[in-house]
Amino acid sequence: MTQHPVRAARRERLAQLGTGPAQTAGTAPSARRGRLQALIGGRPRRPRRIAMLSVHTSPLHQPGTGDAGGMNVYIVELAKRLAELDIEVEVFTRAIASDDAPTVQLAPGVLVRHVTAGPYEGLVKEDLPAQLCAFTHGVLRTEAGHRPGHYDLVHSHYWLSGQVGWLAAERWGVPLVHTMHTMAKVKNASLAEGDTPEPAARVIGETQVVEAADRLIANTAEEAAELSHHYDARGDQLAVVHPGVNLDVFRPGSRSAARAALGLPQDAAVLLFAGRIQPLKAPDVLLRAVAVLLARRPELRERLVVPVVGGPSGTGLAKPESLHKLAAQLGISDVVRFHPPVGQARLAEWYRAATALVMPSYSESFGLVALEAQACGTPVVAAAVGGLPVAVRDGVTGSLVHGHDPARWAAALEPYATAPELVRERGAAAARHAAGFGWDTAAAATAEVYAQAMARPAGGLRLA
Repeated sequence: MTQHPVRAARRERLAQLGTGPAQTAGTAPSARRGRLQALIGGRPRRPRRIAMLSVHTSPLHQPGTGDAGGMNVYIVELAKRLAELDIEVEVFTRAIASDDAPTVQLAPGVLVRHVTAGPYEGLVKEDLPAQLCAFTHGVLRTEAGHRPGHYDLVHSHYWLSGQVGWLAAERWGVPLVHTMHTMAKVKNASLAEGDTPEPAARVIGETQVVEAADRLIANTAEEAAELSHHYDARGDQLAVVHPGVNLDVFRPGSRSAARAALGLPQDAAVLLFAGRIQPLKAPDVLLRAVAVLLARRPELRERLVVPVVGGPSGTGLAKPESLHKLAAQLGISDVVRFHPPVGQARLAEWYRAATALVMPSYSESFGLVALEAQACGTPVVAAAVGGLPVAVRDGVTGSLVHGHDPARWAAALEPYATAPELVRERGAAAARHAAGFGWDTAAAATAEVYAQAMARPAGGLRLA
């Protein structure tokens, strides 16, 4: 097969890159740095500094509303851990307010750069392709202000960033590593009722990014297979790196104390939804299932609580009150409680307070929320889609449900609402399972992918 001209040009640049030790992030904790260095075995040719691209959502934004979600958490945690590996990270994102500072130090060795591209307000994600030229100009102009070779690698997140990363990597002669997070063809194959299909322009854009990337990081082997099947990704591009969870924040604790802090009854059966309120995440499936469950077991109404923690986003913005109306129509407004998005520490309290976390999503590349809840010792009832079968061990740390029939979901939820011993047993197993998904491991594996991209073509699909 003829080598892609963009990758060939970049490889000429890669041959000239030095292999000396990184000089940045010197203030990162030495103990953690030593642990991370041990994980990657001190392999040579790691980048000194990378440009990380997140066009449509900033790592500084609160997850759970707007376009901020699991990808924001992913970028923040990965960037911090890479900095502790002495890989300096500069995150480029679009400015959405006139008072956004040009640069913000997120953590030692992690700098967020706000790029002006289009109006500050009033743009939705679907409008952003028209602003990619302006965003690319801002990225290239930043690099031009430094000595040649300022960035050793580009890591783009989501297809919009991939379009920018493709051009920047070609211009700078460095490798392009890309993480999809979600894919149009996969989402369109499992749309929720009434949801809007992803446009053809996105499919074309994703195809172009896959063709241009030196490495594609997939969250699971299933996602890697989807990249190969839907986008003709080659085995020598693909690496599987499971995302992590911040085990310092999300950890087991007192359920009683968490419920007291949140004003929840101590004897309640708490079925929690946490995330963005949009058709893709299917919170309506949870509400319909609760209505079926209460029809079967009316005595549960006295102690059933269904918190919905998050705000509308994406296609959910068109009807922000639709979930409230649905709860009223189903006659369950007395058990459903709506709460705005919260920070990680408060979110951990919600997880600890919950009897079970419920994730009825139609599509998930991985499902970081499922890992976070399990790390807090809470079992998860999730749809058997995307990466959730990796995040959740069916029958051990929670339950996987096939399809989105409310009656089937009601049957899956009933044991968690009625069997405290089951909740304790699976909650303990969930905490043990999640402990194997620390961000230190994910960052070390990602650094290995970077080293491979800088050194040589990969030899095929592998678990990093």
